[in-house]
Amino acid sequence: MTRPEKLAISAKSEVGYEPAWDIARLFPAQGRWTAVDYLALDTNRLVELVDGHVEVLEMPTPLHQAVLLRLYDLLRAFVLPRGLGAILLAPMPMKLPDGNFREPDLLFMFADHADRRKPQYWEGADLVMEVLSADRQHDLVTKRAEYAQAGIPEYWLVDPAEGRITVLVLEGDGYSERGTAQAGGTVASRLLPGFTVVVEGVFGDA
Repeated sequence: MTRPEKLAISAKSEVGYEPAWDIARLFPAQGRWTAVDYLALDTNRLVELVDGHVEVLEMPTPLHQAVLLRLYDLLRAFVLPRGLGAILLAPMPMKLPDGNFREPDLLFMFADHADRRKPQYWEGADLVMEVLSADRQHDLVTKRAEYAQAGIPEYWLVDPAEGRITVLVLEGDGYSERGTAQAGGTVASRLLPGFTVVVEGVFGDA
């Protein structure tokens, strides 16, 4: 199935349900999507914009969501009482310097950077977290390179399949590993001194 076909809406025909292929004609062709087109989409699906192409992401699983909400609760409990900044969960477009848009699972922005929090999207972030899904390389390789290029200071990779959390920090043009841990261990943020996460607590509750 091509990417435009993923945007098609199912419609009933004489032989049952099949994609309403003509709906795709109402949208720009792949490779010709603009930021205006992308931000005008009205959908509850996770959609990203890369080099004029829209990418419709797979729906998160209950495990994915449980892990993400646990991390959100932990980060929120640390950030909000200290007035450090704002936290959001996907779906929330994050604009990269090259004009592409990604939708990290969790985003944090310092209060001093509030001018980068636009009504429809954020311009980058100070910390992002991704809960790995079936397409692991998307987060481990593709987004790692893109987030580093965008200058995002800290990137957390959260792996439910392995029960592992890895904290990456920006060093020059790329990320280096600050710490990684599984059950029985903890990881800590360099960006937010004092923010530590007990790995077993994240996955055990899920």
